[in-house]
Amino acid sequence: MSIQLFRSLHLGPGLLLLPNAWDVGTARLIESLGAKAIATTSAGLAWARGYPDGNALPEDQLLAAIRAIARVIRVPLSTDIEAGYSDEPDAVASLVTRLLDIGVVGINIEDGAGSPDLLCEKITAIRERVARSRGDLFINVRTDVYLRAIAAGEAAIEEVLRRADRYRAAGCDGLFVPGLVAAEAMARISTAIAPMPLNIMAVPNLPSTEALERSGVRRLSAGSSLAQAALGRTSHLVSGFLAGRMSEMFEVSADYSAVNRLFASKNCG
Repeated sequence: MSIQLFRSLHLGPGLLLLPNAWDVGTARLIESLGAKAIATTSAGLAWARGYPDGNALPEDQLLAAIRAIARVIRVPLSTDIEAGYSDEPDAVASLVTRLLDIGVVGINIEDGAGSPDLLCEKITAIRERVARSRGDLFINVRTDVYLRAIAAGEAAIEEVLRRADRYRAAGCDGLFVPGLVAAEAMARISTAIAPMPLNIMAVPNLPSTEALERSGVRRLSAGSSLAQAALGRTSHLVSGFLAGRMSEMFEVSADYSAVNRLFASKNCG
């Protein structure tokens, strides 16, 4: 899994479309369908391990899940570490070092409702630790200005750019702005942060991928949407089964042998 390849995918041509996996099976399936890279969804992964989203996942559970995913895929893997599962920058940097040892080439780390000051300290600690190990890592920083409605309109754009300047100075490589949907705002932000790539999250009624490219977006993540869709469909099918309706389970079903072949020894490490 090459960090150089992962970096180059942000340069085009075209958007980097990044599906988000939540376990080994979904990661291997996503790879088999042609994804050039894979990210994890913190929500989906936490749910799959029996925890709520929101920095509640124990580090050992995260590491076990990522180690299992890395074993079965060959494309670059980026891991969502939420806010780093700690308020201590050194502890966050230590976690990232262990993820690097597994083979991760990128991380997502967020400010959430926390202080940008603290996130800057975490980014700096991560970058220093990676440099000491002579490694490399793509640090994609998520700012929740839009997602949490911290500001609106012109003030939201200005706040995103203020945070982007600080995060870039601390050592980040990309900016993730979930909740950003207006093409004009995307264009202004992408121009202001260039050449740092702008990453947005798929939501209903988002502009087309062509329009996103014209607005300067370089990376589009599925976020937790795939996991939510899978759980929603499973809920529907289970409810039907419990009510005595079984036919729906077989209408759009993955072939058993085809799925089994995804995990044949020649495909997995």
